[in-house]
Amino acid sequence: MNKINILTLRRYKKEKKKAVLVTAYDYPQALLAGQAGIDAIVVGDSLGMTTLGYKTTIPVTMDDMICHSSAVSRANKTSFLIGDMPFGSYQESNEMTIRNAARFIVSGMDCVKIEGAMISRVKSLVDAGIVVMSHLGLTPQSCSSLGGYRVQGKTKEQTDLILNQALQLQDAGCSFILLEAMPKESAEYIASNLSIPIYGIGAGDGVDGQLVIMHDLIGLFFEFKSKFVKRYCEAGQLILEALKEYKREVQELKFPSTEQFYEINSEELEKMLSSTSWKHEKLVNDENKSC
Repeated sequence: MNKINILTLRRYKKEKKKAVLVTAYDYPQALLAGQAGIDAIVVGDSLGMTTLGYKTTIPVTMDDMICHSSAVSRANKTSFLIGDMPFGSYQESNEMTIRNAARFIVSGMDCVKIEGAMISRVKSLVDAGIVVMSHLGLTPQSCSSLGGYRVQGKTKEQTDLILNQALQLQDAGCSFILLEAMPKESAEYIASNLSIPIYGIGAGDGVDGQLVIMHDLIGLFFEFKSKFVKRYCEAGQLILEALKEYKREVQELKFPSTEQFYEINSEELEKMLSSTSWKHEKLVNDENKSC
């Protein structure tokens, strides 16, 4: 499979082909996403909740993000890779934004994602030659200013505001926009009025592609389940049952068994058994049983 790039994703929109995006935070997740033919991976700051155990995304640092982005880029050479700029990494200045975004590119990302209608920040990144995805609608890093995790674009006024922001971002050079937690009709209206690809996470099926958080998708996030999430398997339950069976087999002396043992040359074993420093009651008993 060839590497997905920005031209591929633009062509998808023209051809009305839906792009498939998923989050991934480590080497095995990114490897599997690539094998599944996923178009784009977002190394999201949601790793704070799914992987690091925080209650929100706010405590996630740039070092956290770069560590996980590097692991993803080592595993996946075919998907378009998007690094999510964490809280505090771009609010201060354009210079700070470029400096931190450059770390994502060096780590192997093709693009960075920045929350909100940060027109000046986006333009500065584009001028620096960095591909940018913006994030509108429900923006988790600033959800307190929205009154919590609330659906956005439920009124014409809200939808027009988000559309205006999206158009400004497009004019600033933004290559993609992610819409989160919006009614289908509002998101579709915005997507139809922009020339760049518009993706959704909980924004209906009228957008140009879908993003789902990996842990929601496979049943590895246990705190809550959002309305827009569909579980495609219950990996958490499978892992739990496997761990229980492992514990039971160890305690019942069923694991490890002969299949998991390494062999030793019989002559070397004889030498060990004949040495007083190596003699052990169980080892001797085991050898006697095999005779």
